[in-house]
Amino acid sequence: MGTGKLGADFDANVKWFEDTFTDCNDVIKREFPVGDPTMSRVFTIHVDSMANQEFISTHVVQNLMIRIRNRDISETLAMSNDIYEELKDVGITTPDISETDSLADLVTFILSGDAVVLIENHPTGIVVAARGFPNRGVGQADTEVVIQGSKEAFSEVFRFNTCLIRRRIRDTSLKVKQSRVGRRSRTDIALMYIEGIVRPKVLEDVENRLKNIDIDGILDSGYIEQLIEDDWKSPFPQCQMTERPDTAAAAILEGRIVIIVDNSPFVLVVPTTMNTFFQSVEDYSQRFEIMSFTRALRFIGGFLAVCLPALYIVMATHHPSMIPMFLVLNFAGASQGVPLPAVGELLIMDIAFEMLKEAGIRLPRAMGGAIGLVGGLIMGQAAVEAGLVSPIVVIVIAATSIAGFSIPHTSLVNGFRLVKYLLIILSAALGLFGFWLGAILIIIHLASLKSFGIPYLFPFAAGEVTGNKDYMDSLFRPPFFMMKNRPIFADPNEQVRINMSKTGNPREEE
Repeated sequence: MGTGKLGADFDANVKWFEDTFTDCNDVIKREFPVGDPTMSRVFTIHVDSMANQEFISTHVVQNLMIRIRNRDISETLAMSNDIYEELKDVGITTPDISETDSLADLVTFILSGDAVVLIENHPTGIVVAARGFPNRGVGQADTEVVIQGSKEAFSEVFRFNTCLIRRRIRDTSLKVKQSRVGRRSRTDIALMYIEGIVRPKVLEDVENRLKNIDIDGILDSGYIEQLIEDDWKSPFPQCQMTERPDTAAAAILEGRIVIIVDNSPFVLVVPTTMNTFFQSVEDYSQRFEIMSFTRALRFIGGFLAVCLPALYIVMATHHPSMIPMFLVLNFAGASQGVPLPAVGELLIMDIAFEMLKEAGIRLPRAMGGAIGLVGGLIMGQAAVEAGLVSPIVVIVIAATSIAGFSIPHTSLVNGFRLVKYLLIILSAALGLFGFWLGAILIIIHLASLKSFGIPYLFPFAAGEVTGNKDYMDSLFRPPFFMMKNRPIFADPNEQVRINMSKTGNPREEE
């Protein structure tokens, strides 16, 4: 036992498990004889409700206790030189079993929902795949809602999530490389990618970063995101997070890697660029004309979410000559009697709206939307009537919030929410010069970011690496027949995505 492996002494093995799981009343342990007369003893152990109790009873315990008592089988066992192999083959009627003599591995399997079977006089444990813990099944996506497309979403069950992707990519080149992270949680994680399309250096980099994680426990995929990203100081996400299986499958077909974490309904997609956060799986489900228009609106929304409050400060405080005269007079009339400067009004209302967003998230779903909408209207109207802020400030903050909601991925919006204040402060202090200074600092920061070796601003920066072909699927969504190549994420030798010469499509000649 000192070596961390099962010994030949059956009673010592059973005692070790009894001692290890002392005061663990949810762990079910059973020792019973096998054969008539008794030819061997068997010990089973599993965690209640994490393992499928009916499955274990039918395919393991019932077979070993009752079926083995059959005269013909008992005689076969008595004549066999290897009772262990006979019991394993006859008494455990399930195809998914494995064997190990490592005590640490056996404990991990038990705590993961499997059942372990020990047979007398044999220093190897049999692991029976019998996971059956409660779950909420396959639900609908809440954070990435689409009008046209799949309604399925990932769940907290690790194997469900790998299955949802496997359903969409029926290729033997789709690999699922599984490991565990966390000294105490021993959380299952899996890398899913297509061998031959993924970049080998990126795959090696991801694997090395995961191996270097040394932490007590991983309870969500967000833990992994923060531990493997390139620049932890940046407010911008360097891993894309999604709860949609079709989004994950599309990313894998582009040569990217999906990281699935047990107990989390969100998976990570790496590498990523800022451009991917403006894309939605729905872009490719509908016609390119309307989705090109929609994507352009998202980029405009991203610009307004960051820059609109700062631009208002610049024009209202430092450079009113930039505004038409009739608007200047309207702004001045609306601001009469307001005791705070423009930047003070803006910050008060912006923080109030941010608090309303958080309140809407924390409240029950039936109340959250109503509180956010009604609270914003009431608070804005009351603040204007009380003379605390001018109406134009309420309009600016409302427009900024709406612009942020137009971006499909909330993790990028959260980055915009923070850098927005940098622009506001610099614009209030230095005017138009401060606005441009802040904008340049943000662009420099974005240009310096990389996600597993891929420039964050690609294809808007370094687009010539792929002959500027990735520009095609950036600001606008082109027709499918023009999207012949995979993006930069794929191996350079596997760039061809669609072969129009085999479709007989006349547009190829055009």
